[in-house]
Amino acid sequence: MAKKSKFQCPIGMHDILPEEQAYYQKIYDVVSNIADFYGFGKIDTPIVEQEELFSKGIGLATDIVNKEMYILKTKGGDSLALRPEWTAPLVRAYIENGMQSLPQPVKLWYFGPCYRYERPQAGRYRQFWQFGFETFGESSPVIDAQIVQIFYNVLQELKLKNLITEVNSIGDSNCRPYYKKLLTSYFRNRVASLCVDCKRRLKENVLRILDCQEEKCQSIKSDAPQILDHLCEECHKHFKDVLEFLDEIGIPYELNPYLVRGLDYYTKTVFEIFSNKKEDKSLEEDSKRVALVGGGRYDKLVKVLGGRETPACGAAAGIERIKDLMKSQEIKLPKEVLAQVFLAQLGGLAKRRSLKILEIFRKAKIKVAESFGRDSLKAQLNRADRFGIKYTLIFGQKEALEGVIIIRDMQNGNQETVKLDKVVEEIKQRLKK
Repeated sequence: MAKKSKFQCPIGMHDILPEEQAYYQKIYDVVSNIADFYGFGKIDTPIVEQEELFSKGIGLATDIVNKEMYILKTKGGDSLALRPEWTAPLVRAYIENGMQSLPQPVKLWYFGPCYRYERPQAGRYRQFWQFGFETFGESSPVIDAQIVQIFYNVLQELKLKNLITEVNSIGDSNCRPYYKKLLTSYFRNRVASLCVDCKRRLKENVLRILDCQEEKCQSIKSDAPQILDHLCEECHKHFKDVLEFLDEIGIPYELNPYLVRGLDYYTKTVFEIFSNKKEDKSLEEDSKRVALVGGGRYDKLVKVLGGRETPACGAAAGIERIKDLMKSQEIKLPKEVLAQVFLAQLGGLAKRRSLKILEIFRKAKIKVAESFGRDSLKAQLNRADRFGIKYTLIFGQKEALEGVIIIRDMQNGNQETVKLDKVVEEIKQRLKK
């Protein structure tokens, strides 16, 4: 048995090994291409931000702020937090960098890691990667539908199957206070049956109870008043228009009147996209729906964080969950371009000049394998054989002095000596055959 390493990855975090990188790169390429088409500019923000940015922006009553943020104190006494999500940092960057003065809407996208201290489980890590799209400065419901469309397109481009979108409206400051009173009254009469966290949520932010996943709270919240019955005229029309846009572009969706998302900054439209696997009888019930994307509209957040009142809408997707689903659905990635040429060198002078030869092939976009740490020609030819190489370039002391190189056909063993300045063109011709 292999000896256990003294040092290991922190709990809930993981290495992204070379064989996994291909999935991350594929996701990045698809997201980047779609972002470019829709006119989104890429942004990166620091991994750490001021703690108050999240407590004020996300909400003190949320699980993220209450339980999950990694908080650190600097030597200067500042309280910083590892980024648990991207929206608040993007709003901070939007305000700080004067983007409110730019032609609106401002459209941004991102791709990178987040950190939350929560119980690790399948598809849920303490360091996890997200990509997202955010639009600032546009209040039209068409933007809500377009954000849904963009994420749906990304998932379809990645060839993921059985996608379903859940949508809801959680109203705004005109209609939500009355609904929260109704909800508070309903849950207060049933407080003894709520989980410990929901008893706290009842006092701090009753909407959070609708987001609870505890089994004992499910049946209680299923009979709770629905906000769709209590939307003001403006929110009702906005949501109706969003649904009409989704119908027009043919995105399948379900109304979920209890979808509120886990963050306090949302207004009006909220949505999640799942991989729907209900038809798979072999799976446990709780694993039949994999949440891949979540987001919505947040028209008040820019003002809350110090900017002018600015409508905004966006969402984020979990990259590890998408990657795991791509694997489980056996989605094939483009095959890696393998080297068809191997450079074998013999002796000090040849080894020094081999680096330059390798660079010439790189500029010609011909992938060449090598084994510079080995001096034995036999060992290098064996390695080329294992790689399934078509042609090996043999470059020794004599060849280095004469400015030539030997091309060896690995299938029949035939060898030909060519001028060093002609080798790239010769290899190109041979690879075309």
